[in-house]
Amino acid sequence: MTLLRTLLTPPPTRNRAPLPATGRAGRNLPAAVLVAAVLIGAVLASLLFYKVVFVGVVVIAVCGALWELAGAFARKGIRLPLAPLWLGSLGMAVCAWTIGAEAALGAYLATAGACVLWCFMEQAEAESGTDLEAPDHMVPRTDEHDAVRRSRSVEALASVFAATYLPFLAAFAVLVAAQDHGVGKTLTLIALPVANDTGGWLAGITFGRHPMAPSVSPKKSWEGFAGSLVAAVCAGAGCLWALGGPWWTGAVLGATIVVVSTLGDLGESLLKRDLGLKDMGTLLPGHGGLMDRLDSILVAAPVVYMFFLIVRQLGH
Repeated sequence: MTLLRTLLTPPPTRNRAPLPATGRAGRNLPAAVLVAAVLIGAVLASLLFYKVVFVGVVVIAVCGALWELAGAFARKGIRLPLAPLWLGSLGMAVCAWTIGAEAALGAYLATAGACVLWCFMEQAEAESGTDLEAPDHMVPRTDEHDAVRRSRSVEALASVFAATYLPFLAAFAVLVAAQDHGVGKTLTLIALPVANDTGGWLAGITFGRHPMAPSVSPKKSWEGFAGSLVAAVCAGAGCLWALGGPWWTGAVLGATIVVVSTLGDLGESLLKRDLGLKDMGTLLPGHGGLMDRLDSILVAAPVVYMFFLIVRQLGH
């Protein structure tokens, strides 16, 4: 029971000292490279040998990221209902793989509804045996009662946010993998955010002088954004050429990914700043948490899915 309680109610995330940084990288580069190589190897193996395993990799990554997010929200006294969120993550991924987008959307709506219901059932349980159960509308309300109700409303909203940001967006990655030539398209989905992050990081530490949003993410610079743009445009053109498509559409896709990934990075930075965290977790040495690695891919997934859907329709 103790293990189950720990899994379902993670302790508040604490800021821990990162591994010693090496050089100008601002992070422990050997650890970061080793972890990145392991993660990329696991994804490649799942895609190239048996694509169904990729669905399992997505579900495991999302469930781990949800656990991290629950710990981060716990710093503010907000509890995420992990049981329905984990079950919904599995349902969305399976529906996306076996049936399609409509089923995945239905699973998302069911998950969001279950999370809201879960939160308010906990509210009803908290009020059980108190004056708030009385039918008389003149029962005096206390600040404590109002605080309980406000906290449950906040938790319901937070759970819908979690269901949208993690399993729902991740389901688009599964939808991409399920398409024709899904391996190449999924590799494109992964390659573009990686190119965006790597190009922006290299340009930022080399040329970064002008902060983009110093109050949100002090290390993000306009020079880094330009580096991201060059790297992602080149990667997109190369990926589409390898898939047999017009290279220029890949360049457009790469530029679009840079914009949405930058917005996603800034959004997560704003969330971490509000929660008082440097990283969302410590599961990945040299990187932070799973969410710190997934953020760019998550926001890119629906864009890549829609892009290939439009290309297929135009091709007909």
